[in-house]
Amino acid sequence: MAAAWAEGGTKSAAPRGGTGPSPGVFEQLGSVADAVLYEGYLLYPYRRSSTKNRVRWQFGVLFPRDWVEADGPVTPGVSGSADSWYQQTECLLRVRQPGSARVRVRVRHLQMQRKQVQEAGHRPVESLRTGDGTVHLTFDEALPRECEVEVPLDELLRGGHTFAVGAAAGEDVETLPEGAGRVVRTREELRAETTVTVDRLSDDLCRIRVRTTNTAPAPPPRTTRDEALRRALIATHTLLGGDGAEFVSLIDPPAGLEASVRACRNEFTFPVLGGEAGDTGPVVLSAPIILPDHPQVAPESPGDLHDAAEIDEILTLRTMLLTDEEKREARATDPRAAAILDRVDTMPQEVFERLHGAVRSLTPATPTAPADRPAWWQEGADDGLSPASDTVLVDGVPLGGGSRVRLRPRGRGADAQDMFLAGRTAEVAAVFHDVDGSVHLAVTLDDDPAAELNNWYGRFHYFRPDELEPLGPAGFPDEPSAPAPAAAPARHTSDSETPAAEAE
Repeated sequence: MAAAWAEGGTKSAAPRGGTGPSPGVFEQLGSVADAVLYEGYLLYPYRRSSTKNRVRWQFGVLFPRDWVEADGPVTPGVSGSADSWYQQTECLLRVRQPGSARVRVRVRHLQMQRKQVQEAGHRPVESLRTGDGTVHLTFDEALPRECEVEVPLDELLRGGHTFAVGAAAGEDVETLPEGAGRVVRTREELRAETTVTVDRLSDDLCRIRVRTTNTAPAPPPRTTRDEALRRALIATHTLLGGDGAEFVSLIDPPAGLEASVRACRNEFTFPVLGGEAGDTGPVVLSAPIILPDHPQVAPESPGDLHDAAEIDEILTLRTMLLTDEEKREARATDPRAAAILDRVDTMPQEVFERLHGAVRSLTPATPTAPADRPAWWQEGADDGLSPASDTVLVDGVPLGGGSRVRLRPRGRGADAQDMFLAGRTAEVAAVFHDVDGSVHLAVTLDDDPAAELNNWYGRFHYFRPDELEPLGPAGFPDEPSAPAPAAAPARHTSDSETPAAEAE
């Protein structure tokens, strides 16, 4: 096992020779992992006085157990937006080099740092303006911490490995000019540990479990959340890498591994593959924010805005429109807010223009309209089309308004919400021809209590023709019955079990 403490009370892999995980394997996910680390850290308009910046630290927060369970046990689930005292990742590992395979684990989190402004005489104040006009504000900052180990797979199979995670307590004092006062930054000690274990499922398949727990002494039960955060790991997430082994997608697993994937239990976090597209890969990011496999930060994005669900262009434009007074407060709130303002204020025009959008790929479309029909942007392109009366052939049956169908969303590439509707029956409301030549059918669900209302104001579900199975009229004797649900396993399950897609 190779590990070493690095500056700032964190661990990193020690220099080593011989076989090991490929250099930079975690760096493939560096920008995504950093986005997870600082998601929601400070939100637009980046001011301390903003209401949204008074309730912070919402993802991957691990408190001391006795404090977070003072009113009852935590409820396991894959959502990392719920406070907990532990975080557990389980995923599958295919062994490619028996006897020499190694596993690398990096745990990352934030340590809260209290920035307290004090005027002359060391009296705490909420804000202080120095003689040069600079404003200093009391605020809670955070520092990034990480710990990394590398362990031979055979050692993990023999009994697992536990290592310390956390950060030391500390205090930094910054004296302000002309004796105006000082800024004191204090941190409490964080104590946690991570245990890595591996179970062999077959000769070349293992299940790896990484469990991180906060082991710090709990504050008094009625301590406020803001105070308890001083002993919490914040935005906790885990990176896993393998040398001589590769990880299996829990979202779209290879054929034959669906049952093993469903048995994986992920609690307060969810693992996804990094690296190039595929159903296996050399690295995994297990994050408290549910992501797709192979997540990426758009190359057009010039920097983190701490709100990855928002559109960069919109946030950039709104930040540009902040008043001078708002910008002064944002700069005084946190150095990361100041960095965002500097980046926005000095952004070159060509960089800003790239934020407007990009086309990642273009695929040829096979036109379904007659060759003599005008292009969709030309006058007359819609002539002869009638969504309410048009039909499309599916398995030799013309489907149009009023036709009854069973929904069969395709197993790969289907919208996640559509997957929940598999096997349900519906009525076709209209047939729509898209500008790229494709066809979609608008349907309303038979068992939807609001079907009539949805049809009245045009709210439909949309499916491609190959995702529909024609049925006879309602009550038709030859109508196939709905598929029987799979037999439930004879044990208790929870929503922390991996929801692998069944349809292929």
